[in-house]
Amino acid sequence: MPPRLLCAFLSLFLLAAGIKAQAQTAGGDPGEWRHGATLFGELKYADRFDHYDHANPQAPKGGIFHQVASGGFDSFNPFIVRGRAAPGLTYAGGILWDTLFDQSIDQPSAAYGLIAEAFRYPADFSYATYRIDDRARWHDGEPITPEDVIWSLEVLKENHPLYANYYRNVVSAERTGAREVTFRFDVTGNRELPLILGDLPVLPKHWWTAVGPDGKPRDISQPTTEPPLGSGPYRIKTFTTGQSVTYERVADYWAADLGPRRGRFNFDEIRYLEFADQNAEWEAFKKGGIEDLWRENRSQRWAEEYNFPAFVKGDVKRNAFRTDGPEPYQAYYFNTRRAKFQDRRVREALQLLFDFETMNKNLFFGLYTRTDSYFEGGELQSQGLPQGRELEILETYRGRIDERVFSEPFTLPVINAPSDTRAVQRRAAKLFREAGYTLKGGKLLDPSGQPFKIEILGDDPTDERIALPYIEKLRPLGIEASLRIVDTAQYKNRLDNYDFDLVGTVFVQSLSPGNEQREYWSASAGKVPGGRNLAGISDPVVDDLVEKIIVATDRDELVALTRALDRVLKFGFYTIPQWHNPEEWYAWWRQLQIPDNQPGYTGLDVWSIWIDADVEKELAR
Repeated sequence: MPPRLLCAFLSLFLLAAGIKAQAQTAGGDPGEWRHGATLFGELKYADRFDHYDHANPQAPKGGIFHQVASGGFDSFNPFIVRGRAAPGLTYAGGILWDTLFDQSIDQPSAAYGLIAEAFRYPADFSYATYRIDDRARWHDGEPITPEDVIWSLEVLKENHPLYANYYRNVVSAERTGAREVTFRFDVTGNRELPLILGDLPVLPKHWWTAVGPDGKPRDISQPTTEPPLGSGPYRIKTFTTGQSVTYERVADYWAADLGPRRGRFNFDEIRYLEFADQNAEWEAFKKGGIEDLWRENRSQRWAEEYNFPAFVKGDVKRNAFRTDGPEPYQAYYFNTRRAKFQDRRVREALQLLFDFETMNKNLFFGLYTRTDSYFEGGELQSQGLPQGRELEILETYRGRIDERVFSEPFTLPVINAPSDTRAVQRRAAKLFREAGYTLKGGKLLDPSGQPFKIEILGDDPTDERIALPYIEKLRPLGIEASLRIVDTAQYKNRLDNYDFDLVGTVFVQSLSPGNEQREYWSASAGKVPGGRNLAGISDPVVDDLVEKIIVATDRDELVALTRALDRVLKFGFYTIPQWHNPEEWYAWWRQLQIPDNQPGYTGLDVWSIWIDADVEKELAR
């Protein structure tokens, strides 16, 4: 090589090496490569583990898994607010797209390599580098590249408030090696941020930025009914928009033999059929051939209605799977953006009037437990009076939060007798009077003299079972309440634009809360369409606690901060907490084979199930 060219080559080599060294040392030693990580405790599985303990690596592949969905769909793009994504697709990718890391199915706050085989980060948590598995492929055979990862982060943050909040502190992503992407943060000490980047669904840049079959450029910011290119265990086979969609297993799926995938995703096809309401779905399940696995969410049905012919014959089985993970938080959310709910005393009065005990006895056969914490189940929920470090944290906000936080345990009323009902009504009436409300002619009038009215928003006729008893409890105080059932499209549109008074929903917290708390509670999240701060909470104290949770230095500090947040939220009376079930109830047709020793953290891993082909044929006959 001529000296001049050699010098130029060496200069470029040294420049590239310098750039990489700068990337690796900007936050100090990048640390060792890790095949997985957990935010607390020890990681359960070693590098290159064969399969999850409950999964059967010899599970046969084959058969058709029938499922029912409700509400219709009009898009295969789940990464934007607009549109209703098809069943099987979620904002986390679903069965069509893989993520950098795969969240563990049997250990909380843990994840293992998927698209990325390993990651590393420095001691100050100022950046993270992910190394892509050289086997990772799109369904068209093209390799998954650092450019795909970088582009995915950019477009997801641009198009969905969830990712904008979740990855708010990620300020850049750059290629720092042939198979490496380095994410840089604008903060240090965010312990979970390096790991949760593994939750990033990776999208094919070359497909989304190309021209579609209609001759027009594809647009990730818009709904689409063109089946997208994926990387996951399934691809879209056939569909009828709004009615049905069938996925087929990818025979040469690149990750089929990785530990998080081995023995799972065993169905050859998954067929989703859309139904109008849950009662129709239940009737379809009982007949067979339309829905193979039913997750039961009605205690009355669980207690009284498993007497249909297929169950009596033994063709349908059922089981209650005990869970040891966090309990779901189910509640009615007040829309505090509306003037009628901006007074805390009004919200507290309405919360008091929810009679759980009578509903549990008359409707739920005593099978449910009242939920009284946003972090129900485990060490994160606040109880009794604040003590120790939690009290120290709350003291810094004294004068800015309800004084009862320091002097009274948060309790929900217990209504077991008529005298309890009257006592609750007196307390609620007193709160309304203090807020300037008056009772005149049997109607409760707000401070402006207008009748106080509430509309509960629902999307299924079964919502009546909860709403109507509550509406009856409001009438003695002169409150005019009603239930409005709308179709799924209207429901989603109204939620996305916060067009409701009161709405019921369910979400599950993490055992290691962090960046996602912004999406639930921050003032900024409550102002962006499609966010998850449904109540519209806008409280500087809540915002401050959330930011402190995100950068908590250790587990003890995280627990204390989370308990403080829980307590502040509870005394904000932003919701009407309902109930939870410590078990997951499932029924299934007997061709489905469910491995023993299902993970307690999740209750049932649906993707570990396989189909007995002989039984499938027998039932078909």
